[in-house]
Amino acid sequence: MVRASLAAEKAGIRSVTLVTRGFELLARRTAQIHGVPDLALAVYPGVIMTDSAEDLRHKAEETIFDQVLAGLTKALEVALIESEPGPRDIIFAGSLDEVEEYFTQRLWTDGLPVIPPTIERVEKFLKFTDRDPNEVIGVLGPENRESTVWNVAVNGVMAGCRPEYMPVLLGIADAIADPECCIHETGGTPGPEPMVMLNGPIIKELDFNSGQGVMKVGRQANTSVARFLRLYMRNIPGLRIPPGTFDKGTIGYTFNMVLAENEDAVAEVGWQPFSVDQGFEAGENVVTVRSIRVVTAPIYSAGSTAVECAEAIGDILGPTCSYSTHLGLKYRNFHPLIVISPSIARVFVKDGWRKDDLRNFLYKYCKTTARMVDKWFWRIGHTDFSLAKMVASGEAPEDFRQGSDPDRPVPVFLRPDQIGVVIAGDPDRNQARGYVPNHPKPVSRRVQLPKRWRDLLKGN
Repeated sequence: MVRASLAAEKAGIRSVTLVTRGFELLARRTAQIHGVPDLALAVYPGVIMTDSAEDLRHKAEETIFDQVLAGLTKALEVALIESEPGPRDIIFAGSLDEVEEYFTQRLWTDGLPVIPPTIERVEKFLKFTDRDPNEVIGVLGPENRESTVWNVAVNGVMAGCRPEYMPVLLGIADAIADPECCIHETGGTPGPEPMVMLNGPIIKELDFNSGQGVMKVGRQANTSVARFLRLYMRNIPGLRIPPGTFDKGTIGYTFNMVLAENEDAVAEVGWQPFSVDQGFEAGENVVTVRSIRVVTAPIYSAGSTAVECAEAIGDILGPTCSYSTHLGLKYRNFHPLIVISPSIARVFVKDGWRKDDLRNFLYKYCKTTARMVDKWFWRIGHTDFSLAKMVASGEAPEDFRQGSDPDRPVPVFLRPDQIGVVIAGDPDRNQARGYVPNHPKPVSRRVQLPKRWRDLLKGN
């Protein structure tokens, strides 16, 4: 809403932006970044969705009205935006402890120690790409800062990555610069966290873990590359929790490790890797960034048939995802992910199932009710949406329009082909795990290796 008000002001139309108290600092910081530090706000004192209708009316009359009137009658001031240091500027010199403190005070760290990004260290990373260090990859909001090859290397150093990870880091930066990735929405109140997924020979070349404990901290490649994305989100788009401003996660959770697919297991069962589902050729190095809101409990399968294993997955994945069905309907995107161990994949293949068979089963098996979809539209604050309205207008997909009974079963998922399937984890256990998305779609990019990749890996 702040950006809409700024556009109105630039067109010569006075405006007042209505925000709740929890978003006041965010709104002021957004306006400040755009050079309008005194943009008029009307601040609602409380949480609208937990106030009664009587409280809402009283606060509007006693508080909001006066703020709107004052905002529309005051003069607007425009301030100059502060410039930032150049890529090779030395911003600080001191001991390791002094550097850590300097970075911490400026909110450039994630609360853990960082490797100081000296020019020498950054240049080691730049050896592992043929791209110009000054190349602008994109502009990332909400702070509208340029993503560059240079600052990718800087944050890679800080995160504890190895220089040879640079092509993967650049692939991540390419992905999050895509508007469909909606990286700015990672600062939303649900507290979604992006997940990096990796396919291709580079998994083994850089020693990424794709087996036991794949999503646990412990392997340098999986951990430091995941940390890089979290640091990059703080330092370029500006997504920081307090005393920062733009990460509004109400509770949130920690960052995800890099999910590397076990492509040996994929080849063994005769399936295609996840990257092929994303439109790439098997054997290509591909990085994918996807948004994650919720992780399911571990899903244990028992039984020797595909149906038994699929039911076990659906019994956990379906209810966990059902709270987000309304998002899929509103945004037309809902891309849940199921990660299965190789042992479960073998059961599916023994019964002749392909990935699409599992997807179609889960689509038909996992149900919620129309009433619950409408409840979640309301609870999350999408009060202008409901499944009933979408059915009446013809917007709802066909499988959501079968009858008018509010307790009728409807699919949890928007479409079966949006369900991702990856093979990873301990090959000797009968376990799967589901990852529930926010609404942005997964965005994949080919990892661009430098011409001298082999020689560089050998240290030549």
